[in-house]
Amino acid sequence: MAHLVQCVKLGRELPGLEKPPFPGALGQRIFEQVSAEGYELWQPHMTIMINHYGLNPADPETRRILRREMEEFFFGEDARLPEGWVAPGAAPSKGGDGGGGGAARKK
Repeated sequence: MAHLVQCVKLGRELPGLEKPPFPGALGQRIFEQVSAEGYELWQPHMTIMINHYGLNPADPETRRILRREMEEFFFGEDARLPEGWVAPGAAPSKGGDGGGGGAARKK
């Protein structure tokens, strides 16, 4: 069973990762302070960065850039998600705004 962490990304206590995601101080910090659910948010963010900037993950400079971005993503000033945030594609909570994208209103 995974350990519980007070997730810095989601702002609540949740199951953590089973092990640090990679060696080193940042990997250990993520293991201790980011939930498994919070860590899953990194993958799409990283993919967007790689695709948008045409980064090569095999390049050592790219890996340094991604680690800096990862640290900012999880621990930076604006790292915590807004209250009530719902992942894209997730069902909105009852009474939510519905997320938009519905059928056009008839006149």
